[in-house]
Amino acid sequence: MDYLSLIKSPIEQDLSTFNALFSQSLSHTDGLLGSALSHIKQRGGKRMRPMLILLTAKNFGKVSDVTQNAAVGLELLHTASLVHDDVVDESKERRGQASVNASYDNKVAVLVGDYILSTALFRVSLTDNQRIIQILSELGRILAAGEILQLSNIQNLEFSEDVYYQIINNKTAALFEACSKIGALSAETDEKTVKAAAEFGQNIGMIFQIRDDIFDYFDSKEIGKPTGNDMIEGKLTLPVLYALNHTNYDSMRNLARKVKMGTINADEIAVLVDFTKQEGGIEYAESKMEEIACRARVFIDKYVKEKAIKESFTAYLDYVIQRNY
Repeated sequence: MDYLSLIKSPIEQDLSTFNALFSQSLSHTDGLLGSALSHIKQRGGKRMRPMLILLTAKNFGKVSDVTQNAAVGLELLHTASLVHDDVVDESKERRGQASVNASYDNKVAVLVGDYILSTALFRVSLTDNQRIIQILSELGRILAAGEILQLSNIQNLEFSEDVYYQIINNKTAALFEACSKIGALSAETDEKTVKAAAEFGQNIGMIFQIRDDIFDYFDSKEIGKPTGNDMIEGKLTLPVLYALNHTNYDSMRNLARKVKMGTINADEIAVLVDFTKQEGGIEYAESKMEEIACRARVFIDKYVKEKAIKESFTAYLDYVIQRNY
């Protein structure tokens, strides 16, 4: 099924307007800055977050200039965070393309990220909506706090699912929560509805990150990162956490500690990945996604009335669960 076409159907023109505004915001006449921004634009992306903002606004009213400026601001903030994350993680690739820090250097990447972040704040200021500005400003703080929590958790030799959920809530779910909340606010809906939309976005974000983490246990050129890449970076995600906490293999726990200490090698990662699969880690993570999806479907059933938009929201949820890259 072509989920993306279904998602875009009610917001095709709105998405086209967004893409033009976003591209304009990532343009500059200066040679080095312009070159780096063009490099980022080539990365493209499916625009999952802006689509959620536009869909939510459409569902509760209309897509306005406020909606569009908020959507561009949020996507710019997200883009800036990715540029900075690649520096922190020393990543050489992003979606199969060389990262900014790999193509230029860390200094350029940090400054370009700062430029994009400032552009995000400028764009969201054009909404002239104090609550939306506050949400975007707070989101930047949450994303940074999530990254710091993830870094500090590498030193924690416990294997906690609770900490994992806290990290992905700050790193990913907060972004999607902000999308739904901003979309609803831009349509000037009531407070109860704004809260319900925010919860839907948070659920979508949790599913999105769990699916992303499952990818790390399988090799795929489409994803743009090798199997076990999270483990190389010292991260233990939900599938392996489940396997470790529901078995008593000291050898595997020792390997997991080596992940956190940054001393594990490729062969040992392969062993840990195989162990995770054999002990049902992937199935457990998928069951968690479905559990969260049930809560998301309640929102769609209760708050989305128009047939085309309901189909779009349903396709959005199904895509986030079932996507393979």
